[in-house]
Amino acid sequence: MTSAPLVAVTGAEGFIGSHLTEALVATGHRVRAMAQYNSFSSYGWLETLPADVLAEVEIVLGDVRDPGSVRGLLEGAEAAYHLAALIAIPYSYQAPHSYVDTNVTGTLNVLEAVRQLGTPRLVHTSTSETYGTARTVPITEDHPINTQSPYAASKAGGDRLADSYHASFGTPVVTLRPFNTFGPRQSMRAVIPTVIGQVAAGSREITIGDLRPTRDFTYVEDTARAFLAVGTAPLEQVAGLTFNAGTGGEISVGDLVRFIGKVMDADLDVREDERRVRPANSEVMRLVADASRLHAATGWSPAHDLEQGLAKTVAFFRDPGNLARYKTDIYNI
Repeated sequence: MTSAPLVAVTGAEGFIGSHLTEALVATGHRVRAMAQYNSFSSYGWLETLPADVLAEVEIVLGDVRDPGSVRGLLEGAEAAYHLAALIAIPYSYQAPHSYVDTNVTGTLNVLEAVRQLGTPRLVHTSTSETYGTARTVPITEDHPINTQSPYAASKAGGDRLADSYHASFGTPVVTLRPFNTFGPRQSMRAVIPTVIGQVAAGSREITIGDLRPTRDFTYVEDTARAFLAVGTAPLEQVAGLTFNAGTGGEISVGDLVRFIGKVMDADLDVREDERRVRPANSEVMRLVADASRLHAATGWSPAHDLEQGLAKTVAFFRDPGNLARYKTDIYNI
């Protein structure tokens, strides 16, 4: 380990968390990374990072639902990035209590630890799902909150706690609200890896959910850079604020599937699977970001368009070693 500044990351073993960990190390940080405790001593996607990256990462097993775990993670850190969350929307219909425990109580534990330890900065992770179906586009941070799933409601609860701690205690928290991040290491529960994974495994009959919703897809390296942007900008420019991170582009799920087929040079037969369709009033039909506040405060803008991001994601899933980590033939929630 070097004497570089130490930052803490919850949810570091996950999709975005592992990319953020890489980006932090690349910009000269040491990382204390929390992976959720498990009896297999698995560190998730952190295990795939290069040795020179892991040399700057201290991996600890813990749980954001446990205050002691969180306090231990944050001790001595100059900043904390809170990404740990339950994120699969379909599973939130089945297990809503666990979403509140992780996404609300877990966030409360992080906020309390930051407050007690005097951690200089906390970057809290929100989600575009808290907006619900767009009432006006593009969606600014002033758009009404309309939570259409238990997952979205639990994330909005964490957001409100973060806002309240800044107002009540001056907690130095900034909230980043990413729009539909995609890329290597993403779970098969998401639409892009679901389609790419099925095609990479040899299928040309693609099963998917509702083809009508539109989304603003942001490549994961750009999302990681957005976290860095709000995590390193002068605190007075970002503290207490929420920032959208998205491209401002919009594509329907149906057009996205056809575009993936073009990128992968595959003629696809797309079929809707009722199991993958959300309840009618729970489906968010349109999301497209206005990220001008983030750009004005930090200079951030996405470096990848959709085609460039898809090309990198396809290359990842076409690697047999990576594809073997997934079960492409089952519906993942």
